[in-house]
Amino acid sequence: MKIESKNTKVIVGLTNPKSPSNVGAVMRAAGCYGVDEVIYTGQRYQQAAKFSTDTKNISQRIPLTPVDSLVLTKNKDIEIVCVELVEGATPLPLFNHPENALYILGPEDGSISQMVVDNADHVVYIPTIGCMNLAATVNVVLYDRLAKSDDLAASDELIKQSRDTNNKIKIKKQS
Repeated sequence: MKIESKNTKVIVGLTNPKSPSNVGAVMRAAGCYGVDEVIYTGQRYQQAAKFSTDTKNISQRIPLTPVDSLVLTKNKDIEIVCVELVEGATPLPLFNHPENALYILGPEDGSISQMVVDNADHVVYIPTIGCMNLAATVNVVLYDRLAKSDDLAASDELIKQSRDTNNKIKIKKQS
């Protein structure tokens, strides 16, 4: 199921992630928000991937692909959006998401390289006090994209498909 219009392409790019639990949580977010693919650079994740994470088999639906360069992965129809605490960046609440986007995020213990920022179409930051966890940042960015989307698919049917099988709660009708 895709939350947004099928005409959009959304990719999350991770810069040398180190934590399998964070990558697992990113994959979970990708599944929740209808991301098309998650790509990553570096070797640290592959070395740590033997640890299990709760992704609900999302990697069977959404590719998790190693790449040599996040910037070289981009095609002309996709805009690069770096999400990082960068001086001069646009605050996320003021940002208009492109239809087709590659969201690039830095590693848990570092930053996106200057070269990647220089090649970005947009650089945004989440105006928090202190930096956020990688997976939390992905969730906030993807939620912001969804909240600002014209193709929001909000319905009881979506709730029924999305919730845990043990959840049958309904709002009591007021008389």
